[in-house]
Amino acid sequence: MILLPYDRLPRELRCDEVKKYYDIIDKKRFSLVLKRITDVVLALLMLILLCIPMLVIAVMVKATSKGPVLYKQERVTTYNRTFRIWKFRTMTVGADHAGALVTSENDSRVTGVGRTLRKFRLDELPQVFHVLSGKMSFVGTRPEVPKFVRQYTPEMMATLLMPAGITSLASIRFKDEDAIIGAVSDPDEVDRIYVEEILPKKMAYNLRYISRFGFRRDLYLMLSTVKHVIS
Repeated sequence: MILLPYDRLPRELRCDEVKKYYDIIDKKRFSLVLKRITDVVLALLMLILLCIPMLVIAVMVKATSKGPVLYKQERVTTYNRTFRIWKFRTMTVGADHAGALVTSENDSRVTGVGRTLRKFRLDELPQVFHVLSGKMSFVGTRPEVPKFVRQYTPEMMATLLMPAGITSLASIRFKDEDAIIGAVSDPDEVDRIYVEEILPKKMAYNLRYISRFGFRRDLYLMLSTVKHVIS
């Protein structure tokens, strides 16, 4: 990742609230280089090791529910740029147009295979391709949909100084996010709970990550993620 000069950042990122985080990252450019090298090496290794398991998952998704193998959705990453994220499909076709963008506990839109994939975060595996392309990193703020990014405070925009990530401290702490939302079924109420109650807490973790960013911390978070998924 190459950090842009401050005056070349998108206008929405050029504010005092973001500047203090920019200055922290700017002093750690070597860690940014190590982060990118690690992303590329690990992504290549994972593609080699997981190509057969990913093929098996693809067959299971296709065989157990109607629709495509991959779910694609617009998300936001570095410098407020959008991209189409890839996941193994875990919900029924058209689920994102038939309810809230965030799933609640026991959401009927999630398929049987999808629940298992989500439990072990196997639905995220296709995002290794995004890591390889530089759109994402293994560690970083989970990419949100534009609808929720528009709800960011000026300080929250600082999370867009770095690539979106597959995992983060917030992801670990909120791995049971659907249970926190509960059995609420009204889409507007689910989105309200997420934006007003969950998102601010997640972003507090994400901002703390940026303020303490370092290569060793990334390694720690990756290992912690594996530990929590297994446990």
